[in-house]
Amino acid sequence: MNFLKNILSTVIGLFVFLFIIVIGFIFIAAIFGSGDDKKTVTVKSNSVIELNLEEITNDYAGKFLYEDFSFLNEEKTNGLSDVLNAIDAAKEDDKIKGISILNNISLLGMAQSKELRDKLEDFKKSGKFVVAYANSFTQKEYYLNSVADTIYLNPVGDMDFKGLSSEVMFYKDFQEKTGVKMEVIRHGKYKSAVEPYLANEMSEANREQISALLNSVWNSVASDISKSRKISVEKLNEIANNLSARTPQMAKAEKLIDKIAYEDEYHNGIRKALKLKKDEDYNIVSIVDYAHKNSTTGKKPSSDNKIAIIYAQGTILGGEGDVNIIGEGSMRRSLQEARKDKKVKAIVLRIDSPGGSALTSDLIWREIELTKKVKPVVVSMGNLAASGGYYIACNANEIFAEENTITGSIGVFGTLPNITKLTNNIGIHTEQVKTHQNASGYSIFTPLDDNTKNTIQESVENIYKVFVERVAKGRNMKFEDVDAIAQGRVWTGSDALKIGLVDKIGGMDDALKAAAKLAKIKDYRTENYPEYEKDLKGLFGGLPFMQSKESFIKEEVGEENYMMIEQIRRMSAQKGMQAMMPFEINIK
Repeated sequence: MNFLKNILSTVIGLFVFLFIIVIGFIFIAAIFGSGDDKKTVTVKSNSVIELNLEEITNDYAGKFLYEDFSFLNEEKTNGLSDVLNAIDAAKEDDKIKGISILNNISLLGMAQSKELRDKLEDFKKSGKFVVAYANSFTQKEYYLNSVADTIYLNPVGDMDFKGLSSEVMFYKDFQEKTGVKMEVIRHGKYKSAVEPYLANEMSEANREQISALLNSVWNSVASDISKSRKISVEKLNEIANNLSARTPQMAKAEKLIDKIAYEDEYHNGIRKALKLKKDEDYNIVSIVDYAHKNSTTGKKPSSDNKIAIIYAQGTILGGEGDVNIIGEGSMRRSLQEARKDKKVKAIVLRIDSPGGSALTSDLIWREIELTKKVKPVVVSMGNLAASGGYYIACNANEIFAEENTITGSIGVFGTLPNITKLTNNIGIHTEQVKTHQNASGYSIFTPLDDNTKNTIQESVENIYKVFVERVAKGRNMKFEDVDAIAQGRVWTGSDALKIGLVDKIGGMDDALKAAAKLAKIKDYRTENYPEYEKDLKGLFGGLPFMQSKESFIKEEVGEENYMMIEQIRRMSAQKGMQAMMPFEINIK
């Protein structure tokens, strides 16, 4: 017995010792970290901003509140919104002479790229230059880079310019072979998030919507490139069809790029623009550093009036939420705080979400409904505001979307994993004993019976009906008219404008101007929400020696492969009815 006590005491002692070390590390990190935060980059004369976007993924980088460790509270400044604000500041900064887009690699979506592209176009109006260089161009990166005054491509590089495509995997045969089946209950002929479990090939309805979506996005992309490069859309389509820009020489002949050169020659070109000698270095400022400088030392509006920008980005789930999850806790709290703050005159809700939990979507919708009675709410849609993402947008006073924003997907579905065939195949059998007919509910070990299926289908239908009613009320449309464009179908922003799901095409700046107009104010400053409340688990997960499994996997398999793993994880974590975008689409 004493032996066991000694072991237990040793284990507890080790745990306490490690805990003290961790706390000590936190304080040391906080001291050094806070010192770093106070440092700001020095911008010298003749500086050029390097638009490195590797660290930029979300519109909003987040504001974090650690109740037990207040010295760690911070608002990060590496979101796209910070980059856009920094470019605005650089336009007026006499020390900044131009922007260099060098071997740009990013995970920004198409609508985010569009907004950044428009901001660079505005920057050029100041007379300052925007130049771009790449060893090779992916199609998405070329779309952003095509805004540059001069585009360089490595002599042995290549260009991907071939139009858009989307690939969908189907699992029906796989389910038959493994004995693992997904029971599907849905409403909406376009609600194809569950189609891969039901068939081995794409339905005509799904093919129709994906084709329409891709063509609409391509038309927006081609139109922007056409204006920047002074090449007709018809010619761009011809180039894409024939792959006639696949080499640097071909791309230059088709006028998609300006110069075939190495990176050192690119830098010499910038030196020439700055009127420097070839052996002189020019001052390069990272966009992330400049964004941090702008947030800490930039010109601050003097007005007491505020417009709250509430960022809703990621899958909609219950709980607190984070920069990649729209949680009920942080969203409802943000809306309540902005609603009660008398200095906040209007709210802009920035949405980038494929949807998620129907229940959480409705709870956020309700909070917006209450807020709208007190002050105007304007929605700005980013890459996508689909299904649940559209649910929380539909009752706003005004809705803005980019031309290539993916939106709509008004529909509901539920999926239930079933392994009856698998367990039977390996010799495991299940029987149930119950007091009432429906007492056992649904079990993955028994086939889905008609009674349970009908009950779930009834729930799906009820939620779909409520969803359509919410949209009809918010958009001043008839139920029948919404139902006709719903059924789970997705639309681009340009098409959504035609059918009444959005009010205007535009980005965040346009939404802010509309919010100010509705609030009848001219001068204002913005304040970002949500502020995410973190506990010890959230704190320790970010420490270098306590690297989370997510960070480890991302490091090992790469960012894009990790996103695929995340998609599977999100599907596995879904509970209750889902108002989710009908398919995962990665446009390149």
